[in-house]
Amino acid sequence: MSGHFEPLPGGGAAVALDEVEISIIRSLAVQLLELIGPGPGADSQKDPLAELFAEGPSEPPADPVLRRLFPDAYSDPEQAPDSPAEAEEWQAHSAEFRRYTENDLRAGKRENALAVIRALDALAPVDEGGAVLKLAAGESRQWLGALNDLRLAIGTRLEITDEDDTDLLYRLPDEDPRKPMVMAYLWLGGLQETLVNTLMA
Repeated sequence: MSGHFEPLPGGGAAVALDEVEISIIRSLAVQLLELIGPGPGADSQKDPLAELFAEGPSEPPADPVLRRLFPDAYSDPEQAPDSPAEAEEWQAHSAEFRRYTENDLRAGKRENALAVIRALDALAPVDEGGAVLKLAAGESRQWLGALNDLRLAIGTRLEITDEDDTDLLYRLPDEDPRKPMVMAYLWLGGLQETLVNTLMA
C-alpha cells in the first residue's frame, strides 16, 4: 500500500486509494468510533441539554487503548510522586481534569473518525483503479487527528512503547498473527507522515 498524501492548492491534501485501502481505513475508523462510544446523554432524547451539561468520568478507562487515547493529565511516567500525599494530590487533580475535559475530547475524536468515514463514503462507487481522495484544509486536520488515534490504538494493542518496538515490527515473520495489524500500523504511519508534510508545505 504505497498511497501517500500530496498537497493541494489552498492547503488541502489528496491521496490515491484503492478499494482495499479504502475498506481498511473505513473499517478501522468504524472500530474506533465503537471503542470511543456514544456521547454522554445519548440515551436522554427527552432532554436535548443532557449532553451539554453532562460531566465526564473521573476514573481512567479500563481499556488500555482508551487510557492511551485519554491519558491522565497529571501523571508523569518518567517521575514518580515523592510521597503518598503527592500521589493522592495528582490523582485528585487528574480526576477533576478528566471530569471536565474527557467528554469534549471524546466528541472531537468521534467527529474526526466520522469525517474519515464520510469522506470515504463520498468516493463511492470506486472502480478497479481506485479513487483520489481530496480533502480541504479543515478535513485534512480531522484526518490527521483520526490517523493519529488509529495508530495509537493499534500501537497499544501491539504493545509498542518505544522506537525499538517499532524496529522489531519490521522483522516479524509472515506467519506471525500480528503481521496484518503491524502492516496496517506501518502503512497508517506513512499516510500520517505525508499528511503532516502537506499541512506544513
